[in-house]
Amino acid sequence: MWFAVLLTACTGQAPQRPSQRKGAAPQADSALIALMELNRRMTEAADEQLLQIVNSLPEHYALYERGTWVHTIDPGEAAQPIAEGEECTVHMQVYALDGTLLYDAQETGPAGKYTFIPAIDENIAEWHRGARLRLYAPWYAAYGITGKGRISPYENIRIELEIR
Repeated sequence: MWFAVLLTACTGQAPQRPSQRKGAAPQADSALIALMELNRRMTEAADEQLLQIVNSLPEHYALYERGTWVHTIDPGEAAQPIAEGEECTVHMQVYALDGTLLYDAQETGPAGKYTFIPAIDENIAEWHRGARLRLYAPWYAAYGITGKGRISPYENIRIELEIR
């Protein structure tokens, strides 16, 4: 009997977060909600800015995944598109929307394996070796909140891309 009393004495209710106390409504994390709202507004603003740009251009642009606008300058080889995981090289020149060259590099890695920025990586299976493309990418599909070198955080960009 003494043993049974000891076991029941050790089992108490686990502590609860303040938002889960009996009788109180759950409390929203106001900082998180504000951050999510800011992110939504910045995403919408980026999408609107790029839409206005591509609508003002004489070339036809297609809207790809993640808000990236793509114009095919040269479709490349007529062989199969690049398969996921296939090694490929991309030469890209990244420009600010005012035309300033920010980054010029050649990068190599497996396609679709987070080797390149999302604007390229998530769409590369649509393209062929030798393809030349012009992309307008929103910040969230480009270099995001951190930027890279001369590319500022939250910067929408234009990319001149060649796949090798």
